[in-house]
Amino acid sequence: MLKRSGILLLAALTAALVGCAHSPQQLTVQPQINKPLNPVAQQQPVTVQVQDTRQSKILGTRGGIYPDSSNITISDSTLPAVRQQVENALRQLGFNVVPQGTPNANSLTLNLSDLSYQSPKSSVYVTQADISATFVAQARNMNKNYQGRYSSSLQQRFGYAPNEQTNTQLVTDVMSDALTRVFQDPAIIQILQQ
Repeated sequence: MLKRSGILLLAALTAALVGCAHSPQQLTVQPQINKPLNPVAQQQPVTVQVQDTRQSKILGTRGGIYPDSSNITISDSTLPAVRQQVENALRQLGFNVVPQGTPNANSLTLNLSDLSYQSPKSSVYVTQADISATFVAQARNMNKNYQGRYSSSLQQRFGYAPNEQTNTQLVTDVMSDALTRVFQDPAIIQILQQ
């Protein structure tokens, strides 16, 4: 009887420790501009460049007992998805998106400069995540240059460690909000219209 309860206790302890270890996640995020855009331009040509200028491709870790083995990253499809949203937004605003090198075209360069996911380091259990995203946009015409930073953040609490689907949605929401802010800045639109 004592031997059996010892085995059960060992099995429960092992299950608890395995439950505290988290696998790495690669998130396939699809940011969307989440506000309507009114046409204001008159088919002015604009080139688009989207870049990932983050210092690390790792957003953060999922925490747990082995945080170094539970990194969170985004998939390679993220930047093309952001570029598609930028191009669609410019078209909705009335701009004509043209290839790089087109003569007399204005330009919009969008850099993903920060994307982070932080979970508490002092806890074995993941109970919270602080997620933030920052884009730096640079709009240029023949005479002027304008640069702005557009950020969004979210603090989310959990009763359990979030799965990949939940983290994908949270990071997508934060990136979508930051991306939307780019196109709510009238200075960006003004530079591209001139």
